[in-house]
Amino acid sequence: MKKNLMIAAVLLLTGLGVGAHAQAQDYPARPVSLLVPYPAGAASDITARAVQAPMSQSLGVQVVVENLGGANGALGANRVLNAKADGYTLFQGSPNELILAGLTNKSVTYKPDDFQFVAPVATSPYVVVTRADLGAANVDELVALARQRSVPLTYGSGGAGSMIHLITAALAERTGVALTHIPYRGGAPLITDMAGGQIDFAIMPYQANYEDLRREGRLKIIGTLNRERLAALPDVPSVQESATLKDFNYTIWTAYLVKKGTPAAAVQKLHTAIQASLRDPAARKTLEAQGKILFAPQTLAEGDAFYTEQIAGLADLVQRSGFRGD
Repeated sequence: MKKNLMIAAVLLLTGLGVGAHAQAQDYPARPVSLLVPYPAGAASDITARAVQAPMSQSLGVQVVVENLGGANGALGANRVLNAKADGYTLFQGSPNELILAGLTNKSVTYKPDDFQFVAPVATSPYVVVTRADLGAANVDELVALARQRSVPLTYGSGGAGSMIHLITAALAERTGVALTHIPYRGGAPLITDMAGGQIDFAIMPYQANYEDLRREGRLKIIGTLNRERLAALPDVPSVQESATLKDFNYTIWTAYLVKKGTPAAAVQKLHTAIQASLRDPAARKTLEAQGKILFAPQTLAEGDAFYTEQIAGLADLVQRSGFRGD
């Protein structure tokens, strides 16, 4: 009797192991959700939709883009962390929601290492954008104008503690000017308000449609935080050319991640699909038209090392900005 029970137990455990292995091997068996933690129409949304089709082709199932903005991207991050660690919820992350949210917002309880880094996508240069009738043609004139004003200039960001907020706060700290922060749920409503003259300026990741708005006279682009001028904006000076903000250089990266504990086989398949999407000519054309600089292919181990380095380094930006969270 005992022998029969032991045999049954072994067969059951073996069956469970085979079932789990088969499930991992069968991944993906249904659509994969690609969660973007900002509203549709923003730079991050354009990135997701550029890689959506080639990723779907590589995985053999539909990749569905979902947008969930709010709380500086933390709402979207929490959605991923509250889902199963099964590879069916892929997160499009940046330093804002992955690293800075936890450093600047005490209500954010998750940690950067609650995510598994899958693959980086691209870095985006920052540009300084102003309302069309603001009397500043470059960043030096913007700083001079801020010093002259009796009422502080207003600037927008994706929320308190976002990278844009911290960079602009660091700018104010460095130049000694007073500025008023106006938080938004994402880049699209921010740009709409700026084009409407409701805020004075913002530091934003470059998007091709900003050039269209500039050509239409609805806003101005007066500088880039890149070390060199951007090929897409050859007439716009880099801060390296300024007197007040030399070496004030920043870019922001985008990457794909899943919840920690996702099966290794699923992570590898997602990694392969992302790398394939970044080789796709149409996806590359769309991303590069937005001024994005695509990462060279990385192994999973190299991606982990990059992520660890970024986690350690961004604490310095928080300190230099003088940010004090609630």
